[in-house]
Amino acid sequence: MGAWRYLPVVGSTNDLAREWAQTGAPDWSLVVADAQTAGRGRGERRWLTEPGGALAFSLVLRPTPVETGCLPRFTALAALGLISALSGLGLAAQLKWPNDVLLAGRKVAGVLVEADWQSAQVEAVVIGMGVNVSPGSVPHANTLRYPATAVETVLGAAIDRWALLAETLAAMRDYRAILALDALVDAWNAHLAMRGEWVRFQADGAAPQVVRVLGVKPDGQLELAHQDGTLQQVLSGEILMER
Repeated sequence: MGAWRYLPVVGSTNDLAREWAQTGAPDWSLVVADAQTAGRGRGERRWLTEPGGALAFSLVLRPTPVETGCLPRFTALAALGLISALSGLGLAAQLKWPNDVLLAGRKVAGVLVEADWQSAQVEAVVIGMGVNVSPGSVPHANTLRYPATAVETVLGAAIDRWALLAETLAAMRDYRAILALDALVDAWNAHLAMRGEWVRFQADGAAPQVVRVLGVKPDGQLELAHQDGTLQQVLSGEILMER
């Protein structure tokens, strides 16, 4: 790692990582916490982490000039790193566009990427991830927008969450080497959840629609097919829980 900081309890690892990035944190600087009380996901949704039960960490990356043209891919970089680490445990995870990791069709992790801009230039990218490791880390069903699970629930055994973190970071290093290449998008699509399936999708500010998931484009947009055959590419929105 470029540098790392561990804290028993924090509000948000992303907030701390962004502050560190603004004061010179080097590439691959890591902030990791045992518990997180004010974590957040996409759309300012809360992500709480109980002590001993989950992974909560944020990574500061300093994009190269080539990488700054691929900012939407940093979310996939983190998700694919976790998917690779879970594969080492014999678990087949998928990436639910745009920023969730699924196990057995349920959310096991979420990614939040935030960029630090200085004079119209990206100085740093902060990648935050929360992973449900133990069953006790899964929020109550009444608070969820999408069904959730934990790594140990699906595996049927306890794991070392710090080993999972190490394997995730190692895989992220490998994927970063191809971040600007078509191979990264190919890996994203190979692990894309619900690809080829009909789903309920809600674009930001629009009513839910039934569409078929076709795949992710090089710019990170999700390509959808409508029931009348028309195609659409979206940069934001989410696949909804079946009701």
